[in-house]
Amino acid sequence: MTKSNKKEINWLSDVEAHDYPAAVSYLSIIYNPDKVEQLVVALKASAIVQFKAKDIFRASKLSLLGVSNSHVQKDSKKIRKDIALSPLLLVRDELNGLVIIADGYHRLCAIYEFDEDAMIFCKIV
Repeated sequence: MTKSNKKEINWLSDVEAHDYPAAVSYLSIIYNPDKVEQLVVALKASAIVQFKAKDIFRASKLSLLGVSNSHVQKDSKKIRKDIALSPLLLVRDELNGLVIIADGYHRLCAIYEFDEDAMIFCKIV
């Protein structure tokens, strides 16, 4: 499937519970434990919002992982099978002018391969 054959992405209505511990693990590398706890509490309370895939990549300043990455492949299969994905967890790093993808980087990479303009469901603080 090429980017010109846009695929509708199905989303869960809320973030899967196991995504929060994954976010804690990643955020703990960047922030102290108190800040991580504060961010995760805020993420849990946040509403689902949407941003374009390409805009999240630009804001995160991360590179796109290739489709050969095993996690991206797994998420690409879910997309092709119309399996709903968990929304991403994002944290604004205003000091550095970027967004941290606390959880969902592989999902974002998989979606981008289908449609860079796809609306990504996420929570952001």
